Amino acid sequence: MRLRTASVPPLVLAGGVLTVGVGALYLTGVFLTGGEIESGTTVRGVDIGGLSRTEAVRTLDARLAAAGPRELTVRVGDRTATVDPRAAGIGYDAARTVDRAARNGSDPVGVVRGLFRTGGGEEEPVVRVDEAKTRATLEKLAKTLDQRVGEGAVGFTGARVRQIAPRPGRTLDVDAAVGTLRASFLRGATDEVTDLPAHETRPKVTEDEVRRAVRDFARPAVSAPVTLTADGRRITVAPAVLGEHLTMRPDGAGRLVPELDVRGLRTAPSVARSLAAVTTTPENAVLGLDGDRVVVTRDARTGVRITDKALGKAVLPLLTRSGGARAGEVAVERTRPEVTRDSAPRLGLKERMSSFTVHFERAAYRTKNIGRAAHLIDGSVVMPGETWSFNRTVGQRTEANGFGEGIMILGGEFTKAPGGGVSTMATTMYNAMFFAGVRPLEHGAHSFYIERYPEGREATVAWGSLDLRFANDSGHALYVRARATDTSVTVDFLGTRKYDEVRSVTGPRTRVTQPRHKVGTGEQCVPQTPLEGFDVTVQRVFYDGGREVRREPFRTHYTPRDEITCEPAR
Repeated sequence: MRLRTASVPPLVLAGGVLTVGVGALYLTGVFLTGGEIESGTTVRGVDIGGLSRTEAVRTLDARLAAAGPRELTVRVGDRTATVDPRAAGIGYDAARTVDRAARNGSDPVGVVRGLFRTGGGEEEPVVRVDEAKTRATLEKLAKTLDQRVGEGAVGFTGARVRQIAPRPGRTLDVDAAVGTLRASFLRGATDEVTDLPAHETRPKVTEDEVRRAVRDFARPAVSAPVTLTADGRRITVAPAVLGEHLTMRPDGAGRLVPELDVRGLRTAPSVARSLAAVTTTPENAVLGLDGDRVVVTRDARTGVRITDKALGKAVLPLLTRSGGARAGEVAVERTRPEVTRDSAPRLGLKERMSSFTVHFERAAYRTKNIGRAAHLIDGSVVMPGETWSFNRTVGQRTEANGFGEGIMILGGEFTKAPGGGVSTMATTMYNAMFFAGVRPLEHGAHSFYIERYPEGREATVAWGSLDLRFANDSGHALYVRARATDTSVTVDFLGTRKYDEVRSVTGPRTRVTQPRHKVGTGEQCVPQTPLEGFDVTVQRVFYDGGREVRREPFRTHYTPRDEITCEPAR
């Protein structure tokens, strides 16, 4: 019996032969290369062909870093900066680079291909990125490269119009920039500028809007003066003055709208002079006495003023006009004074409530300072329920406010200081208030007693620390008259008496203490005579209908007034 052999298709036979052939070639390649990196393999010009993996890694570690860029130039918009790759955690990974080169030479196709070529060729290095360091570097860089959006704007320099072009804002995209920085390092071009990815913000105020604002408002606004008429007087505002106080601001929807600094405009010298000729402050009627009856000695004067709102309302519409249309009327407000010939009786200003006079020795500083304080106090009107303040009415005792240097008590001694002598005015005011029967809110006596004042019934003031204040609880308006001479000052309270009479009862001195002797030096030293210290209580007694209705005690403590002699400084 003959055995039959199955026939094999020619294609299968060919495939088998091919497989055996490739296998043979692979084995031959492995035998010839010995498993080393393929001959002729380079990485950025560093030859690692024929080396073992360990030798190749050592070679790249030593030489590859020098082949990389030492700094990268990056840009966001029109801002550039440089980055040190090493500080940013970016560098070559020698081990992974060798692994890739070895894989290319050890896969079957690579081995077989190596039998038919003369060299391994150039391999791309693998880049290592420490993301934490790279992100930190980019976040720091963003502080320099980020740009706020620049809105289009219109400005004025005098009568000249300035246009400011809009600029988009850009914010560095740190997440995306990590890969961009890696790619830039891999390219290795030191003269290349890499654009980093950024988020862009478009300005709301466009170039078209800037051009419109200039055309429709800015240029017409400063093209010529504007003329206002107020209470029959002309006020002319020059283009340069207008420009100094004009701005154009975005309205939130991308449109530039004009804004006039009216407060600044009215303080411009040329405008202020014109307004001063128009505006006046209201002046109360001046009251006098015919016996104890109040009379009007000078009529009141109505005040005229132009408000900021009225000035702005008049000026702004004229700015876009031309020729004679750049003229208009500004509304004025008329302010009636509190006290007039007609209102005085209705306010209850009909009689003298109290009067008090303090006499003093003639001295130039007293005449000046007491006279100035009396002038500032004279004509004060205190409506029912209101509070009067010495410091608020008189102001700080400075040379600019009309006061000079005088003698005052400071630290328990007489000394030279601005406003010395004003306590005489305070004492006179206090006693007029005392006998008018209105309610004291704040007052303080001198530290030691001064003989020309009634003991326990005197007052001193100090700017910023001690005031003289009272509340008008009389139920009617109160008017203060103050008159000073070279040797006296008198204060009258005019209004409606709440009580028939107010008297003062002074108690005995108690807790008497003796003064000491001191020697002072220097230009500020003032000689001082001795006087004992003591406590005293003064009763304010109110009478109504001929009988006593209540008493109010005021207790005062005086320290001894030490004797002081002055000697030249050594």
